[in-house]
Amino acid sequence: MNWCCVLRMSVEEKFRIVRSVGEECIQEDELLNLLTKKPQPVCYDGFEPSGRMHIAQGVMKTLSVNKLVSAGCKVKIWIADWFALLNDKMGGDLDKIQTVGQYLIEKWKAAGMNLEGGQVEFLWSSKEIDSRAHEYWPIVMDIAIRNKLPRIVR
Repeated sequence: MNWCCVLRMSVEEKFRIVRSVGEECIQEDELLNLLTKKPQPVCYDGFEPSGRMHIAQGVMKTLSVNKLVSAGCKVKIWIADWFALLNDKMGGDLDKIQTVGQYLIEKWKAAGMNLEGGQVEFLWSSKEIDSRAHEYWPIVMDIAIRNKLPRIVR
């Protein structure tokens, strides 16, 4: 990433680029304020490894991520491997799910996703949950205890 160009980019230009990725931006003034005050905002995306990549997941994600990086954003992409396990992807084999996740990352590299400079980070949900299990599981249990299925569905 050429930080020199990003630093010279106006807030309005960054806003236009980020806004082009976020079609449904309800609070445009908040986005403009964020871009004004935070030189490197963090954007999140995610996917569940399922074995096949459709055009929106492949090419469009590459284009969107590259636009965000060009505007100076850091992009964190969550790999929902445990959720794929819950949904019985790859026959419920976590090793296979993680292999598919790595394969999809390689596809994005081949499609031209800008992964240089550390502006894009892939995060595995299983690793994050494991590293903070003492925080995660009490919250999950609290949600489960306080809510019934009809409430959650609603």
